[in-house]
Amino acid sequence: MKFTMTPAAQKFVRRMIQFSANPAGGFRLFVSPGGCSGMSAEFDVEATPRDGDQEFVVDGLKFYLPAQSRLLLEGVTIDFADSPTGGGLKFHDPKSAGGSCSSSAVTFVEHAH
Repeated sequence: MKFTMTPAAQKFVRRMIQFSANPAGGFRLFVSPGGCSGMSAEFDVEATPRDGDQEFVVDGLKFYLPAQSRLLLEGVTIDFADSPTGGGLKFHDPKSAGGSCSSSAVTFVEHAH
């Protein structure tokens, strides 16, 4: 399983982890089909992986990915865009026929721990 991240996405994920309630934890990314880029995502910073998650370390960042996310993120480049009209994680999938839009739907889910 391999995906890449732009420096902007790395900075976003690093800051999310650093300023979370679980700064030693990992970035749990749940990706599903949908959104204008073909993928939408929900994410959270969690202390440990959930059942069924697999841990990946990318450029020193821990990711907890469920099976569906692992399948959808194969070969994808994750970017982060921030603009006055919106922003969020963007997914560039070379396998996708469509794929150009300003950003995908991203939801931050805050869990009490």
